Amino acid sequence: MLLVVVLVVSGALVAGAAWGIYGKLPTRVEGFLVALAGGALLLSVTSELIEPSIAKSSVFHAMLGVGAGAIVFAVADYLIDEKWGSNSGGGLLAAITLDGIPENLALGVALIGAGGMEVAALAGSILLSNLPEAAGGARAMTADGRSKGTVMLLWIGTAALLALAAIIGNLALAGVGEGTLAVIRCFAAGAVVASLATEVFPQAFREDRHWAGVATALGVILAFSLSSLAGS
Repeated sequence: MLLVVVLVVSGALVAGAAWGIYGKLPTRVEGFLVALAGGALLLSVTSELIEPSIAKSSVFHAMLGVGAGAIVFAVADYLIDEKWGSNSGGGLLAAITLDGIPENLALGVALIGAGGMEVAALAGSILLSNLPEAAGGARAMTADGRSKGTVMLLWIGTAALLALAAIIGNLALAGVGEGTLAVIRCFAAGAVVASLATEVFPQAFREDRHWAGVATALGVILAFSLSSLAGS
């Protein structure tokens, strides 16, 4: 199950990057899909990362992790904007990497003794968000003058890094205390929330301002349905 989940979640980054580099969809459709993914991830970080961390550890650990994740993402996003420019796609790459590493660590840990549907709920939300985010980031990078091959290799490397994080989470963190795991999960959640506010939803609104709100709500509904299936 570990290899299947890793291949699916990380493979979504490669597929999304290929879509962004070589594919073409109407701008409004892309904006709709980005908002849909953002809505799904918004609920997922709450129900699959923050709430379990509070239940198994403490509010303090959750607050520490969320705050640290948001601050680290904001600083990295600022530095990337200064170096590459705000429209280069670097912000989305930072978002996926910063929230993806602890997120995949947590996903790897969740695979230890977890039911198939519980893992599917978190993995499904990550996959749904990775596809349009990678597509948007890769397209912006190629538009900024980088070669398609270079951009594709960058995203393949990112996918490999996140796959490694999931494997490490599964193999090396099984005996780690709940406090540490709570900080890891909530660091991911904080980075996700920051990326949603600064990268994902602004992009969705620019590309499909009339339907972005509806798409976000549909993403929340989809993630809630996955979570409900996991709990049933």
